[in-house]
Amino acid sequence: MTIRRARSPAETGVNLRDTLLRAGLASKFVELFVEMPHKVVHVEPRRPFRDPGATRDEVMLVRSGILAKFKSDGSGRRQIVALRFPGEGILPHEGVADFGLQAIVRSEILVGRAEDFDAIVDANPEVARFFWKLVQRQNAISYEWLVNTGRRDSTARVAHLLCETAARMGIDVRLQPMINPFTQQQIADITGQTSVNVNRVFADLERQALIKRRGREILFTDWNELRRIAGFQPGYLQ
Repeated sequence: MTIRRARSPAETGVNLRDTLLRAGLASKFVELFVEMPHKVVHVEPRRPFRDPGATRDEVMLVRSGILAKFKSDGSGRRQIVALRFPGEGILPHEGVADFGLQAIVRSEILVGRAEDFDAIVDANPEVARFFWKLVQRQNAISYEWLVNTGRRDSTARVAHLLCETAARMGIDVRLQPMINPFTQQQIADITGQTSVNVNRVFADLERQALIKRRGREILFTDWNELRRIAGFQPGYLQ
């Protein structure tokens, strides 16, 4: 069996037209969004891209990389509450947004004005239904994350994140390793535990021969068992 070279999310770019067509939007509406004015923003992962408490009169699409939504508690501890992979976006938010945005890896984001986006959606009910389905998908992912942090043990939480990340990145786990896009602290911020505990979980997954790590590469050596431990059922991603 030939193992393909792993590609990082920063290397995996998407095209706006192809993304919308694959998602099921009719071509006549796709062209409206392709022609909508927008800018390309390169986002570095070292600092927030958008701070909490600011208005979000914009629509975004992740062209490459990964963008995270985050919130902080009263003592400043951060929780990553959602991720956006290439081809996924963030819709305009009325009023002040209570979450911040930060890149997980170096990312390229398409940013357009909310008023241009809203004009297209308001004039085309079919487009509104299309984006409502995308909102339902993101809700389903949020519910799964809530179960993951609230009910699964520390090993299952990390295993589930690895399974979901591989699925959302389109990794063929039989033939291709995955470049782990996260730092241990980011995994801790997603799964609600400490980075020290995350390190222990990775060591345990390797001892059980479920994964093998080579630097940032993760080879899934027993995908079915990893899925079983994680309780990962990918239907919510559809």
